[in-house]
Amino acid sequence: MSHERTALDHHHPLISYTRRSGATFLVDKPLRWTSFDVVKKLRTTWGVKKIGHAGTLDPLATGLLIVCAGLHTKSIRQYQDMDKVYRGEMVLGKTTPSVDLETDFDSEVSCSHVAPKDLQELVPAFVGAIEQVPPAHSAVKRNGTRSYKRARRGLEVSLEPRCVTVHHFVLTTVDLPRVAFEVACSKGTYIRSLVRDFGQRLGVGAHLASLRRTQIGPFRLQDAYAMDMLAKMPPEPPIIT
Repeated sequence: MSHERTALDHHHPLISYTRRSGATFLVDKPLRWTSFDVVKKLRTTWGVKKIGHAGTLDPLATGLLIVCAGLHTKSIRQYQDMDKVYRGEMVLGKTTPSVDLETDFDSEVSCSHVAPKDLQELVPAFVGAIEQVPPAHSAVKRNGTRSYKRARRGLEVSLEPRCVTVHHFVLTTVDLPRVAFEVACSKGTYIRSLVRDFGQRLGVGAHLASLRRTQIGPFRLQDAYAMDMLAKMPPEPPIIT
């Protein structure tokens, strides 16, 4: 075997991976795993030292994660800059500090007065170039500290608004108080912020009940492998070339 081969080849010879080429994989991130958990698992399973992901997903979100190994890690920024597509479900009338189910509910109001047409009329306000403040429970750094660390300690978090682009925001199913939706957006868009702001504009609040990333640039979730399949060493994981 060529000395250019890495430990990955000894475990899985059908993956094209050398110090010169590296490899990139499409992974379906499981629920409650962090994006770093995925990288750590693959690093340990395949014995690869240089490996990283191209775009964080929250632990309670699932779906497409691009993982780069070897010299392919140089392409991570390229993938991070690509537009993303998500499918999710929000619940109106109940809020949490984290805007998802990571934290307990902190308010509940009736949304019986809200009609489906109210939601549809509000959608255009969230399409195009918009400003949004990241959630307090996010990895955004303020004065060198991740904001979620302050938020979890009950400390005040003040984050600056940022401009993002929402290419489309479609309500796919409205069964109040539950609302399913699809969003296509630019890098840096927080879906939890979109849900938070949408609920606030309706006057009832909202939280994100589920979220799944289905696309990054031209790469689609249906081409990704589940973590358990990758851990069992499938014949050939999906590789971006």
